[in-house]
Amino acid sequence: MSEQALPRPDAHLQASRGVGILKVLTTTDHKLIGVLYLATAFAFFLIAGLLSLVMRAELTAPGLQFLDEATYNQLFTMHGTGMVFFFGGGMIIGLSNYLLPLQIGAPDMAFPRLNALTFWLFLAGGLVAFSGFATAQGAAAFGWTGYAPLAEATRSPEAGANLWIIGLLLSGTATILGAVNFIATIYTLRAPGMTMFRMPILTWTILVTSLLILLSFPVLSAALAMLLIDRTAGAHFFDPAAGGSAILWQHLFWFFGHPEVYILILVPFGVVSEIIPVFSRKPLFGYHALVFATILIGALSFSVWAHHMFTTGVVSNLFFAITSMAIAVPTGVKFFTWIATMWRGKLRFDTPMLYVMGFLFMFLIGGITGPFLASPPIDYAVHDTYYVVAHFHYVLFGGTVFAVFAAFAFWLPKMTGRMLSERLGKVQFWLLLIGMNLTFFPMHQLGLLGMPRRIADYPPIDSWTLINVIVSIGSVGIALSVLLFAVNVVWSIALRHGREAGDDPWGGYSLEWWTTSPPPHHNFASLPRVRSVRPVFDARHPEIDPGADDR
Repeated sequence: MSEQALPRPDAHLQASRGVGILKVLTTTDHKLIGVLYLATAFAFFLIAGLLSLVMRAELTAPGLQFLDEATYNQLFTMHGTGMVFFFGGGMIIGLSNYLLPLQIGAPDMAFPRLNALTFWLFLAGGLVAFSGFATAQGAAAFGWTGYAPLAEATRSPEAGANLWIIGLLLSGTATILGAVNFIATIYTLRAPGMTMFRMPILTWTILVTSLLILLSFPVLSAALAMLLIDRTAGAHFFDPAAGGSAILWQHLFWFFGHPEVYILILVPFGVVSEIIPVFSRKPLFGYHALVFATILIGALSFSVWAHHMFTTGVVSNLFFAITSMAIAVPTGVKFFTWIATMWRGKLRFDTPMLYVMGFLFMFLIGGITGPFLASPPIDYAVHDTYYVVAHFHYVLFGGTVFAVFAAFAFWLPKMTGRMLSERLGKVQFWLLLIGMNLTFFPMHQLGLLGMPRRIADYPPIDSWTLINVIVSIGSVGIALSVLLFAVNVVWSIALRHGREAGDDPWGGYSLEWWTTSPPPHHNFASLPRVRSVRPVFDARHPEIDPGADDR
């Protein structure tokens, strides 16, 4: 097939519209598995979000309104667990599952059966972790970080804590196996002509994220296994009273935990790097710089874990302050390349681009507050206050969630063949942007005023009460925006009121825009010649020299 000839959607190539239960249970198709991951992760997002709304309702006024402290502890533990491990992680794996083979011109993942197994392990892990709510004493209640010795059996005897550990072990195993599959797929199934430095940036971020998973998740699994042995067999790895070390848990958890931040944000970086060039009608500026910045972020992420431990007094504060500041440099390189790509471009502010702009704004605020927490004197003052909550949510909610909605707006037409409503999408964006800033920006001030995090009650201080009221109002705005997104998906896709997308509704650059919408079972009837990082653009504009992208 010549590179100018485009595949047309034939009836026998179209993905079936109906998906039966048997097909869901037995599928090895990466696209359906990706959709299952995305749907499951979004369900955990709704559950964890509902828990946060209950917490915000309790915190709107001082005094215990309708929750006791034990129940509140369960809610914030499972809110954090759901958002970090089962929403954020599930979304990253789901997007990677669906898009990776399409972006590199592969028919499927390298190990399709293993791919299916990872989803069912992930789902089982989430259900087991949250099943603690069905036990007599409730779910885990020691925080999503599981700090020992608080998580030891003497202080947290409930069965829900054991279920939390087992659930994370199951989902962590799934994540490790998925990372092996992603790496194998990238190295063995790329289309002819797609060298490593012709891969889309999203594919690069999936590769680096997978390497981070392989190096960090086994550490978490080992720590969880040690904690479970402590709780059930009396090993006392983390119990200081019996010769163990609670600080050991912090080292093990944060050696996983800080790479985990970049596991959750690198793929969103890739999403942004795919969308900006398309809506700027320009090639991505500084492709090689973005690749090397991604690799450097991955490498540096393992050198900063102890900045969570400045106040313990057992780590080198100076060393970890320096490395924590240094990781801002490659992130700054990414911001520069994104802005340079938009500079003098023919910008279009469709819904995906609006979410990208929101991502840049939100993540920039999180990035600015990060160096303050990387400074030991400031960290001593705001440690375990709402300032940390604000920073964390600007990085992960402002980063991951905005990028996820950008990805949905950009790729759901490819997945379903239907466009989402632009009007509803833009209203949802503004609701989310306003709601998020009303919710999390005032928390910086709460932290500076000294309000601790993870408390169900607080003294009736006028400034604290006013700010908590504003925060709770903002959380309602976030909830309404998510509800509007669900309405948009049902109206546009499930009820089929959205206009047909066609093969390439945005004028995309990478290979997923070459095939039909939705793609056939094995993805491609044919492939264009890959000569640069923009193979679809090259095929449609043969008069333009593709070598400009490689320089």
